[in-house]
Amino acid sequence: MTVIALVSAKSCGVTTSALAMTLSSTRPSLLAECDPAGGTLRAGFFQAQITAGTGLYHLAVAERAGEDALAQAVANHLVAIDASGNRQVLPGLTDPAQAPALARSWPALAQVMRVLSDEGGYDVVIDAGRLALESGRLHPTLTPAPLLHGADLVLLVVRATDQSLALARHMTDPLRNELTDRGTGAGALGVLLIEDGPRRAHEVSDALRLPVMAALPWEPDTAAYLAGTGRAPRKLNKSALLGSARMALGHLQAAASRRALHQQYPQTQPAPAALPAPAPAATPVAADAPQLAGVLQRLGQGRKDPRV
Repeated sequence: MTVIALVSAKSCGVTTSALAMTLSSTRPSLLAECDPAGGTLRAGFFQAQITAGTGLYHLAVAERAGEDALAQAVANHLVAIDASGNRQVLPGLTDPAQAPALARSWPALAQVMRVLSDEGGYDVVIDAGRLALESGRLHPTLTPAPLLHGADLVLLVVRATDQSLALARHMTDPLRNELTDRGTGAGALGVLLIEDGPRRAHEVSDALRLPVMAALPWEPDTAAYLAGTGRAPRKLNKSALLGSARMALGHLQAAASRRALHQQYPQTQPAPAALPAPAPAATPVAADAPQLAGVLQRLGQGRKDPRV
């Protein structure tokens, strides 16, 4: 399956977009809320029904006991967001001050996300939050860089406004450099456009020198519901936002597959620039890796109801 990381230069709807993709996936899906600045799903979408006893911070403690403990902790801290339990969330930090404790845990967590995708059949959407830079590179504590390194695709979320593009423009080169030097290559990088503003996709692509890999419509009512600030629309299942998110996810999955194929067989022609090829898959973890073997079996047992 696919691991997609969403980032932004400023709050541009990363969490709402990630949640829309997770809810609309036609396959088992997982949203990992990994914003070092703190998560918003707990207080927003879940309406404070999840306590601080569940979530990302506890994985840092588990990781110090070994990767097997981390894998089990991931399973135990997932929260179901549908009746079937096929769509799940790993809630984020409750306090930005917790971020330094996770710095050494990001690589191992990235490995777990890879196993969930490659061996567990999950579409994994990572909410990596707002990017922070230090000396022109991704900040080692305030950005979960290892999660971006291992993702099939890294999407910079922008709105279709000049202000959003101006802010995002400063992030494109650091992201390219990071993915080239430590990740799966600059081809993993693209744009997720929120169609809230006058700029068209081709204008956004030209301004940022990046392909627009997917676009989502601006639908305030559904967005407010996903953010926890509004009621569910009467016909949520017919929402334009969720329908577009489902189509976008399908396009991104196909793009990731094409790029992985091109990486495996370089002599084949890459995808055309208008529909960019996805990021080469990170080195897969062996299915029988002892430290991670239990995670897939425990996923079904680890689902929680947020009301508990």
